Amino acid sequence: MAISLPGLASGLDSAALISSLMQIEAIPQTLIKNRLSETQTMVSALQALNTRVASLGELAEKAAKPASLDLFTATSSSDKVTATAKTGAAAGSIDIVVDQLAQRQVTVSDAVSAWSEPSFTIDVNGTVTTINAASTSLDDVVAAVNSADTGVTATKVSAGGGLYRLQFSSEETGAANSFTISTAGLIEVSAAQDASVKLWAGTPAEQVITSASNTFTDLLPGVDVTVSAASATPVTVSVARDTAQTAKVAEDLVASLNAVLSFISANSAVSSGATGATKGGIFTGDSTVRDVSRRILEAATSPVAGRSPSEIGIVITKDGKVEFDAEKFQQALTDDPAFLESALQEIASRLEVAATDLSDKYDGQITSRITGQESVIDRMSDQVIEWDRRIDTRRATLERTYAALEVQMSALNSQSAYLASQLASLPKPGNNS
Repeated sequence: MAISLPGLASGLDSAALISSLMQIEAIPQTLIKNRLSETQTMVSALQALNTRVASLGELAEKAAKPASLDLFTATSSSDKVTATAKTGAAAGSIDIVVDQLAQRQVTVSDAVSAWSEPSFTIDVNGTVTTINAASTSLDDVVAAVNSADTGVTATKVSAGGGLYRLQFSSEETGAANSFTISTAGLIEVSAAQDASVKLWAGTPAEQVITSASNTFTDLLPGVDVTVSAASATPVTVSVARDTAQTAKVAEDLVASLNAVLSFISANSAVSSGATGATKGGIFTGDSTVRDVSRRILEAATSPVAGRSPSEIGIVITKDGKVEFDAEKFQQALTDDPAFLESALQEIASRLEVAATDLSDKYDGQITSRITGQESVIDRMSDQVIEWDRRIDTRRATLERTYAALEVQMSALNSQSAYLASQLASLPKPGNNS
């Protein structure tokens, strides 16, 4: 009787058996892989947190500067006068009368077919340049003038009947850009002149201000005024604090702060499964993340000169969030602008310091934590590779073992068959032949 097991010679499904054994062998590696995946998720979350904290720090750095709230808007009572406020502007107003606009000089020649001489001079406010054209051709004269870089350009204009007039124009407006050309027979169409306005017109304090262009730079401190038409009556230029932009500085700062806190909260939440089991977020119980939240909240909500930031509209809620109260901010801006500015700059400065300590790309607290976790990932990745080698070696050993078993079982089966045939050939009891 043959030895019989399911399968081939051995009767064993060795491939399935080896696969099952390998699954048991791989349990430690699976645990490492799971831990590796969790650590990689943590690093990604920390990197995202670091980005948000760094953005908060950049915004806080700008808000902490003295000029951050130096925000003003300028308006004009006439659409012919435009006022633009810059850094350094201050509240106030002034009346101006626009006497004249700046203009460039334009001079033209008679209608001619050729220039009278190839060489002539252009005198721009005392600077004399000799023009040497290739010929008396009008095209050559135009080319010579335009390549001389004198501040004067030439253009050939058709006058009919095969004749042309040359137009010479100063490139810039203003009296300082007036010019003369030595060629005779030229007609000045418009003279170079400065724009001019009067301050306190009609009073003993009347003051005339001129500009080579139609823009009067810093007519008021930090305010540029551009005119586009003369005015018979005074135009009022007013400068006032831009309350909307000032409030936006604080609002944006709080929004950036909340982006950090909300990200931490979302990744620290504890959820319940269908079976009632709870599971914490990636940041749940993490001391570094708790410290980030604590330091940012302290920087934003700690008193300033013994007064609460809530007085300027930066309010901490009972659930630990920070809100911006625009109404309170505007009221503080009206009642005590000096305190509002100092308080907001102090809060921004504290946030800048905290954010920099946390997110600095070299030695920030979050950065150091990321670096540490990346080292853990490297070690676990090496362990996974080492386990791959172990498992491959173990699989090869088992495959050799079961292959040898197949050979032995095949030999035993053959021996069993031989013995059975020998037993069958023996005389049966009672057979006398």
